[in-house]
Amino acid sequence: MDEIREESLAGSAGQALLAGFAGEIAGLYPGWHPGLGPSAEPEDFAPPGGRFVVAYRDGRPAACGGVKRLDARTAEIKRLYVAPEARSVGLGRRVLERLEAVAAAAGYGSVRLDTGASQPEALALFRSAGYRPIADYNGNPFAAHWLEKPLG
Repeated sequence: MDEIREESLAGSAGQALLAGFAGEIAGLYPGWHPGLGPSAEPEDFAPPGGRFVVAYRDGRPAACGGVKRLDARTAEIKRLYVAPEARSVGLGRRVLERLEAVAAAAGYGSVRLDTGASQPEALALFRSAGYRPIADYNGNPFAAHWLEKPLG
């Protein structure tokens, strides 16, 4: 059975998943490392403005993602990642939906995110979840798509 819990990004489950995320993204985008681009530090994902969730599959951390505040009405979804062995079972969509619910409960009216050109599966997930293209809002040099979804 799958379970999604709010946790600290600095916790062991979050750190293990983010190590997988970093390895995968660095392989897709030469020159990328976690310190480049928009901030995604543990404090960005701390209440009240942010949250971080970890999804467990069969008791093991399998996916994660966070919501961080951009402004009073807009949040950003960051570090959405599903471990390779947990893909193709809808876990990424469930984490995305949970992050949207967390953002709505925190009072945000919309969520934004970005993704790169080498992640067509992520882009397809976001589009199928109702995200629409917008202009570059964060100056991420590794992104090729910027998207937004109204909440509520």
